[in-house]
Amino acid sequence: MSSSITRLLFVDDEGPIRRLFRRGVDQDESVLLETASDGKEALRKLKTFHADIVIADMKMPEMGGLSLLEEIRIRYPDIFVVILTAYGSIEDAVKVMKAGAYDYILKPFDFDVIRMVIEKITGQKRILEKSIFPGKERRKGYRFENIIGQDPKMFEIFQKIIDVADTNATVLITGESGTGKELIDEAIHFRSPRRSEPLIKVNCAAITETLINSELFGHEKGAFTGATAQKRGHFELADRGTIFLDEIGDIPLRTQISLLRVLESKTFQRVGGTKTLKVDTRIICATNKDLSDAVKEKLFREDLFYRINVVPIHMPPLRERKSDISLLANHFLRKYCTETKKNILGISRAATNILYRYDWLGNVRELSNIIENAVIFCKGRELIPANLPEEMRKTTQKKGFTLVLSSRSLPLAEATMIHKVLEETSWNLKQAAKELDIARGTLYSKMKKYGIEKL
Repeated sequence: MSSSITRLLFVDDEGPIRRLFRRGVDQDESVLLETASDGKEALRKLKTFHADIVIADMKMPEMGGLSLLEEIRIRYPDIFVVILTAYGSIEDAVKVMKAGAYDYILKPFDFDVIRMVIEKITGQKRILEKSIFPGKERRKGYRFENIIGQDPKMFEIFQKIIDVADTNATVLITGESGTGKELIDEAIHFRSPRRSEPLIKVNCAAITETLINSELFGHEKGAFTGATAQKRGHFELADRGTIFLDEIGDIPLRTQISLLRVLESKTFQRVGGTKTLKVDTRIICATNKDLSDAVKEKLFREDLFYRINVVPIHMPPLRERKSDISLLANHFLRKYCTETKKNILGISRAATNILYRYDWLGNVRELSNIIENAVIFCKGRELIPANLPEEMRKTTQKKGFTLVLSSRSLPLAEATMIHKVLEETSWNLKQAAKELDIARGTLYSKMKKYGIEKL
């Protein structure tokens, strides 16, 4: 998205509403507007009109907003989609947000609300444009440092990173395992005045209780059995830089006392030493535990909790930022295709739908692993459901489908069922014919008869 012009596609089947919208937006010179009468026309226009934002009505006869959203998240995952839905239709609002919409606006809409949403998106895109993008990723407009996302929750995190980076404030990053908490500490460090100094990462859960003080603060020669030489700890190595304490909730209580001292006085002593050392280190912590509960259970010091929780940043689980699934999946697809020297062009509609319906208890890390595995074993030009784990396919499998018909016409029912099966099989004629229990030639003839074709 250009910092000055926002390319907006408005989709509504009612001509008067499209004209009303154009009159309301045309006064804004920062918006380049195009309109479409339904989802199918919108998809045709998107081939040449490279929209930044699509605002679409939920209910349209040819192709509604939800179906259009599903197509856009597959074909153009970096477009922000906002859905217009009837006033009071909370069920529809929940549905579109779960399907990956950036936001929804209730009808009849107010232009002040429309402008607020547009300004919110363009403002957030400007945040990304000011970031440091590797290579050609800059033009994609959804990558902040090494963090990929366009969900509103992610933009709140991006803004926090920008605000806190130039300070020395201690940051506590919370979130489930696999959400990418370690990427936040990198973004803060490399945006800070300390960027040219070391960033030392410590996995506190991986160090035994007997060794953690030595690892963090170093030890003197002879401090304990096996200490044959003086050793500098992680805090000394991070002097003038940043130390990232991952899984800080696993630090034993006796080490918490020493850590509190560093936070309060910037001083410490090596294990077995008497000399007080001073250090200038920015501290960033992360945990997948609820430290407030740990404080109540006397497993974590309350005074330490308040010292590290100066700037809290919560990384949401992937299931709460579904609009980012296509972005992430396609990013990992490109990454692993490069590594394996494969030329896989994309992810099929059916496979993408499975990714959206899955709960992702392992979060972004699990998505990365699944795409890597799929790329390794994929034999075709796109990832299909068969490339995904069987257990994932089972847990997201729909138990058949319901045909919603405008009449009792038998040909219409047949055409609708054929179209539905073709969509679910990513337009694989062989697989669709098998699902319908008809010959492939028969399927092709019926597609010609009913004018069924892939958009």
